[in-house]
Amino acid sequence: MRDFIYLASQSPRRKQLLEQWGVRCELLLPDADEDSEALEVVKPNEPPSRYVQRVTRLKLEAAVDRLKRRGLPLAPVLCADTTVAMGRDIMGKPESAAHARRMLAQLSGHKHQVLTAVAVAHKGQVFAALSRSSVAFTEMKPAEIARYVASGEPMGKAGAYAIQGKAAMWARQISGSYSGIMGLPAFETAQVLQAAGLRLL
Repeated sequence: MRDFIYLASQSPRRKQLLEQWGVRCELLLPDADEDSEALEVVKPNEPPSRYVQRVTRLKLEAAVDRLKRRGLPLAPVLCADTTVAMGRDIMGKPESAAHARRMLAQLSGHKHQVLTAVAVAHKGQVFAALSRSSVAFTEMKPAEIARYVASGEPMGKAGAYAIQGKAAMWARQISGSYSGIMGLPAFETAQVLQAAGLRLL
């Protein structure tokens, strides 16, 4: 087993977390002609847990194809996807600043769920896990939301916020995996990497 994995994610947070855990990773990012955003389209009436696991599996399959196409050395390939949900309402990445403000207003004063699916492919096998966490936000004033959105931090983030950023000041209660809310759950990631044969400790 080589002492590294491929990380098929553009999230700097996931790379940072893996490095903190002592996992050496090489980025395996999409080619310019790949439409990775198209993989994140929600199907009608799709439950959040099924959605995030399906998207993660699609991203993993695309990454494995990318690895073969590029003729790179074999190593485990890791993908993950995070979604925020209120009930069955899936809250993905905001499409605009106005959309981000609406999403945050919806989260204000309520508890929501954060689901992160993680999957690893190696030697023709796939190992997958799902992390479920909940976050309760305090009431957020419209002016506070507007300033937060103006900072640019919510863009590109599921649910229009980053728990490791300024939005942490609104999180009055967290249950589950903090790293999962960031985008890569430590426990579940360790489980799938070890199942794929990687020695972590």
